[in-house]
Amino acid sequence: MSTELPEATVSPPTEPPLTPSRRTFIATTTVVGGAVVAGSLFMAPDALGDEPANTAEAPSGRVSLTVNGERHTVTVDNRTSLLDLLREHLKLTGSKKGCNAGACGACTVLVDGRRVNSCLTLAVRLEGAEVTTIEGLADGDDLHKVQQAFIDEDAFQCGFCTPGQIMSGVGCIKEGHTGSAEEIREWMSGNLCRCGCYVKIVRAVGHAAHGK
Repeated sequence: MSTELPEATVSPPTEPPLTPSRRTFIATTTVVGGAVVAGSLFMAPDALGDEPANTAEAPSGRVSLTVNGERHTVTVDNRTSLLDLLREHLKLTGSKKGCNAGACGACTVLVDGRRVNSCLTLAVRLEGAEVTTIEGLADGDDLHKVQQAFIDEDAFQCGFCTPGQIMSGVGCIKEGHTGSAEEIREWMSGNLCRCGCYVKIVRAVGHAAHGK
C-alpha cells in the first residue's frame, strides 16, 4: 500500500476585489497635504482622461423696477437675489447681508409696501415692482419717523441689523400690528439683534406708531 499523500488541489489565484475592504483601505491610505490619497485607488483626473466639463453660461433676464422712486432696468443672472441686485448692481449697501438665508432680517426691504427678506427674493420676479430700502426712507434731511424714533430711544448698538429693523418697523406699522408691545414683539420677531436691543426697538416702533 502506497504511503504517498495525494497532491493537494491548489485553486488558481483569484483577482483581488475591485472594492477594497475597510481594513485594506485604511492600511493603504495616507494623508498628503490635507488630501486623502488611497494607494493606487486615487488617480488624477488627467490619468483617467477626464477634462473639466464646460460650464454652461447661466441664463439671464431683464427686469425693470422702481427703487426709492427711481426707475432701473437691469440684466442679471436669473439666480440673482434682490439683495445682490441692490448691493452689487445699484450700489445701495444699506440693506445688509447677514445670514443670507432669510433667518435674521438684516436685509429687510419693502416691496410694493410689504416687507420681504431681499436675500430670498429673486430680482427677475419683480418686474414693475416698487422697492423701498433704508436709503429711500428719509425726505432729504428729514428723517422718517421710525428712523428718528430709533435715535430718540437709542435702539441700536453695533448698527448692523438697524436698517432691517427700521424697514421691518415701517412695515409693521403699515400692517397695523402695533396695538401693544407684545404685538410689536411678535411681528418684529423675524429681525434678530445680536446686541440685545429688543426692549428699545419695540419702544421705538411703538413711539413711531403712536407718537408717544
